[in-house]
Amino acid sequence: MGAVTLVLVSLITFGLLHLTPGDPAQVAAGPDADEAAVDAARQRLGLDRSLVVQYASWAGNLLRGDLGTSFVQNRAVLDMILERLPVTLSLVGLSLVVSLLIALPLGVLAATRRDTILDRGAVLWASTGIALPDFFLGLLLVLAFAIHLGWFPATGFVPLGENPGLWLTHLVLPAVTLGTTVAAELTRHIRASLSDVLELDYVRTARAKGIGGSRVVLKHAMRNAALPVMTVFGIQLARLLGGTVIVEQIFNLPGIGQLIVASIFQRDLPVILGMGVFIASMVLVVNLLVDISYGWLNPKVRT
Repeated sequence: MGAVTLVLVSLITFGLLHLTPGDPAQVAAGPDADEAAVDAARQRLGLDRSLVVQYASWAGNLLRGDLGTSFVQNRAVLDMILERLPVTLSLVGLSLVVSLLIALPLGVLAATRRDTILDRGAVLWASTGIALPDFFLGLLLVLAFAIHLGWFPATGFVPLGENPGLWLTHLVLPAVTLGTTVAAELTRHIRASLSDVLELDYVRTARAKGIGGSRVVLKHAMRNAALPVMTVFGIQLARLLGGTVIVEQIFNLPGIGQLIVASIFQRDLPVILGMGVFIASMVLVVNLLVDISYGWLNPKVRT
């Protein structure tokens, strides 16, 4: 099924790229190139062949682990992706930490204190966080904490191995930007799932036996409530991989999201196709890990 998904992603991406205006050969030849130079570039890049032959050639190379060579930089696409991947993974990982630090305590408190001010405030915050666009929140954070207060840098990236402190300070605002929406969605689902579980008979029996409230929640209820939440968590993690495209542009982070945008403007077809397949593969891996987690959370699912 994963192979079919990758084929469909590559076919759709390939088709959309050839429907959009612009000539990759013109970009590769240069803005001042004459018609002869453009034709030579088209022949050199293999763009003079039929679309079926172009796709078959690219797919054949993909089966050998070759994502192609960039039209613009004349570098292997896989090398370009791996060069920028640590930036995106740093951003996604820190965003997940931010989202869990917010969503777990807030969702549990809202579920255990239904119809209180805390519960209504959590629901209001979750609804606002879901509706708030990433780019708008990112610009607000830059304006408040980078420009006016000067607490964090507005743009740029420092590798973790070079300076861990600067690495963290450069990623705080982007991570909060991405993590807030994810935290809002997770908060809502944690609250709803845990609230349902707390109404079940076995939870009432545990409370009747005198087991403390926090122990009932953490030991008995949370594990069963986590099953639907894990599904949402997997979806949100896949969404984070796509959300980095906008956030990396706002904060000028040299990750794979910025590479995608630059490649689209440059009509660098191999890079765009390679990125599409690479991100789709990462999403499939995330979905596989979520499926595996079901068996760990609920032994009945293993059968």
